Amino acid sequence: MSAPPPLQIREANAHLAAVHRRAAELEARLDAAERTVRAQAERLARHDQQLRAALDELGRAKDREIAALREQLLTSEATVHSLQAAVRQRDELIGQLHPRARLLQDICRRRPPLAALLAALAEAERLGPLPASDPGHLRPGGSSPPVANSTGEEGDGDPLQPAVFGTTV
Repeated sequence: MSAPPPLQIREANAHLAAVHRRAAELEARLDAAERTVRAQAERLARHDQQLRAALDELGRAKDREIAALREQLLTSEATVHSLQAAVRQRDELIGQLHPRARLLQDICRRRPPLAALLAALAEAERLGPLPASDPGHLRPGGSSPPVANSTGEEGDGDPLQPAVFGTTV
């Protein structure tokens, strides 16, 4: 066979050089793409790790908050039970004081008539006993009338016991 013409060899060499340049260019782009992918993968792995750490911290914070809320709930329940016991004690005390309150109300209703009675008794005390020298009040036989507190019987141990009007009931 005969050798190819020099023009064809030059064209083939130029083509081979272009193919070789294109292959080198593609290899460089491939290397750059692989580096980019590796860098992105590393960034994603770091970001994933950060997100996992943040998620773990959120879980721990949630658990702490739940524990604090449980403690607060227990404290609140204890307070409620304590307050309920206090209410029961006060209800019992109210039940014990209710009859006394009714009695005091009854006393208060009766106070004005009682005050009038005490005023009348004080007026009677102020007036004192009847004088013994009043001739219109002599008993048959010439003896003086009985004193207000006397029963009028001669057999009393003290027929002249004075009447005592006080303000005590």
